Amino acid sequence: MATRLTARETLAVSALRSVNWVSRVTGRGAGTVAGGRVGLRIAPHLLTALARERTVIVVSGTNGKTTTTALCVAGWGGDVTTNATGANMPAGHVAALAGSNSRHVVLEVDEAWLPEVLDAVKPKVVILLNLSRDQLDRANEVRQMSECWRVALGTRGGDAVVIANANDPLVVYAALDARSVRWCDVPTNWTLDSQSCPRCTLALAHSGDGWRCTCGLATPEVVTTSLNGELTVAGEHVALSLNIPGEYNRGNAAMAATALREIGIRLSESVPRMQSVTGVAGRYTVRSWQGRQLRLLLAKNPAGFDVLLCTVAPEPTDVWVAINANIADGRDPAWLYDVAFEALKGHVVWCLGERRLDLATRLDYARVEYRIVDNLSDLPETTQPVELLANYTAFQEWMSRSVPC
Repeated sequence: MATRLTARETLAVSALRSVNWVSRVTGRGAGTVAGGRVGLRIAPHLLTALARERTVIVVSGTNGKTTTTALCVAGWGGDVTTNATGANMPAGHVAALAGSNSRHVVLEVDEAWLPEVLDAVKPKVVILLNLSRDQLDRANEVRQMSECWRVALGTRGGDAVVIANANDPLVVYAALDARSVRWCDVPTNWTLDSQSCPRCTLALAHSGDGWRCTCGLATPEVVTTSLNGELTVAGEHVALSLNIPGEYNRGNAAMAATALREIGIRLSESVPRMQSVTGVAGRYTVRSWQGRQLRLLLAKNPAGFDVLLCTVAPEPTDVWVAINANIADGRDPAWLYDVAFEALKGHVVWCLGERRLDLATRLDYARVEYRIVDNLSDLPETTQPVELLANYTAFQEWMSRSVPC
């Protein structure tokens, strides 16, 4: 292990590994969360013990956590410990740390668990991406989450450097009490969750130059910009070219590079390494299903759809959208009415998944042509790549039924 453990902690790690091994060989799971829960039951402070004497970057936010984590890992280079399966709560974190001796760690962290993880791992750098509505049946209202972050960063953040999205008012408010912040100017089109000031509740004025409230809260001065294919961080410049699509991913890369710079990795080293990321847990990859080529895109909430709809190729590209409402997705699909599906006018959208009728109703209001697919055999034959947008469990289903090209 990276640090010396007590007898109880050593026992917890052994139990963790055994349970995860059984989980994998029996096909009951990926072998991360179950063992982590057992380990934490035996040694409640196991996460702190495993993180000791390691350099840790944590990544949190509603959208982009997994991709930004992958970009950090690639940009750091060498052997980096991470929770690559996306198990982003403490059980997944202890499993990741117990599985590697590397002193370099990047952890994706669920937004609600960020305060506890800050306390446990004492990270060197914290990346705050965004806050937007997600999983309406059980997630905190985003303003409550912003307040939780603010308190945690002010009381538990220690000497961590915060890399924060200057264009999200909720993130700016959350980082106000952090000791050291590096503000990043990254693309943030979604503003519907921050129309009023998180500090005083008055209406915010949004413009091309940023946002502002009469109470004085406003877009802070940034150290990181990404413009016209060039990334600039505190006066250091480098060309920014990625192999994953979308302006939003350029923003994720900008924040990852800013974080790595804080631990001594120059842009000229980290950014070229990020080009090795061509897909993240299947996202953005092109896969094959029954003779069709599908580009798989994960979109789990309005903010996620907002950025992905911009990447859909012009007509006549086929567009399939798959929506479920299982526990992992959130049971309430009302968020579909906040998605700007009007952007798909001119396409025929094939509605898939358990909530395909809800999706079709929303498309009908948007006056987008659609087809409801009750049986997958009804999907059209095509020689053109299909854009397949799916929320969480629907995405997993299509990963399972398709194969790499």
